[in-house]
Amino acid sequence: MCTGSGSDPEPSSSGWSRRARGVVVKTLVLIGGALLLKRLTKSTTRRDHARVVSRSLTGEKFTREQASRDPDNYFNIRMMSCPAAEMVDGSQILYLEQAFWRTPQKPFRQRLYMVKPCPKELKCDVEVSSYAIRDAEEYRNFCDRPKDQRPLPEEVIGDIGEHLTTIHLSCCDRGKRCLYQGSTSPGGFPNSWNGASYCTSDLAVLKNNEIHLWDRGFDENRNQVWGPKEGPYEFKPATYSSIDENLSSLNILYQSSIDIPIQGSLILQD
Repeated sequence: MCTGSGSDPEPSSSGWSRRARGVVVKTLVLIGGALLLKRLTKSTTRRDHARVVSRSLTGEKFTREQASRDPDNYFNIRMMSCPAAEMVDGSQILYLEQAFWRTPQKPFRQRLYMVKPCPKELKCDVEVSSYAIRDAEEYRNFCDRPKDQRPLPEEVIGDIGEHLTTIHLSCCDRGKRCLYQGSTSPGGFPNSWNGASYCTSDLAVLKNNEIHLWDRGFDENRNQVWGPKEGPYEFKPATYSSIDENLSSLNILYQSSIDIPIQGSLILQD
């Protein structure tokens, strides 16, 4: 009897241990699942959206493919952008320039872009505003220079000039190619280039950091007087093959000035 009674507790204790471990494992699984679900379902803030748009705008991009498809309406434009400063409220300031791909050292457009979350009272996610630069010559090829040869962030903020346009972006519906899209207000913004009285801008941020930009100028009778009529310029991130091809072409044909007609392209002026 003593031997029998002494051996009874062992299976009982072993069974309890297995059940306890099972309860602990299930509890951990439930907790882990709850934390993962909370992380996956956590709402993205407008500040998060602003960061995504800033990153998408940054970098070197070309319209090479579009210009190859439709050379009568689009030029091969190089767009280069990089972070330049950050405002006290967290708004990102980007320097952006555009140039013909053959003469990247001679940009025809230089701007500072301010990217920030949309105000709470507006039904949008990201606000993108463009500004002239007080001394644009000092910023030529800003992104291509070593950082110690660029204007300092406080200098950049001080050089923010005339406000030009503001675009309000919203997240695209699922199933669309774009991540964000938006435009200026219906009345656009004042503009006097080439007989215009106002201009409009449409911006779309696509996957893989592709940017579609459509700037147009209109006269007081709403007739378009500058900018592409067929659709936006499609800027795609530079690839090694496109860069090599552009550089090899540069070695053969280097232009000190561009004398081709520009009336078909908004991108040249605003």
